[in-house]
Amino acid sequence: MDQIDRDLLNQIQEEIPVTERPYAQMAESLGISEEEVIERLAVFKNQEVIRRMGGVFDSRRLGYKGTLCAMKVPRERIEEVAAIINQYTGITHNYLRRHDYNMWFTLLSRSLEKTEKILAEIRRKTGIDDLMDLPSRRFFKVRVNFDVKAT
Repeated sequence: MDQIDRDLLNQIQEEIPVTERPYAQMAESLGISEEEVIERLAVFKNQEVIRRMGGVFDSRRLGYKGTLCAMKVPRERIEEVAAIINQYTGITHNYLRRHDYNMWFTLLSRSLEKTEKILAEIRRKTGIDDLMDLPSRRFFKVRVNFDVKAT
């Protein structure tokens, strides 16, 4: 990884320009071509250095409610259950923990009724009733940027 790679990774964590050609603007600040920015990002994606690039929106201001959910999923069914949960567009995170409640996920929806409907479907489709619904009461936003430095 060269200095341009590190600078590019730092830049995409902070802000991607909202313009018709954001990669061209990023390229200009890095002193490389737009095509090179796109190629470097493709390499990072293929190597799983980055998983996704996309906007982050304040879901509350858009009228969404969030809830954290936890399920007791038999170890042999983890992939199957995760695939069912991940079908829903409102799922923003889904991860495993070392706990009896081993699968945790977050769900955003427009209403309490919609949340209840989705969770009922997940229970029905998975056959797992042991699902905790822990709606958010206070909002905490944690911003994490990783300063990519030379090692």
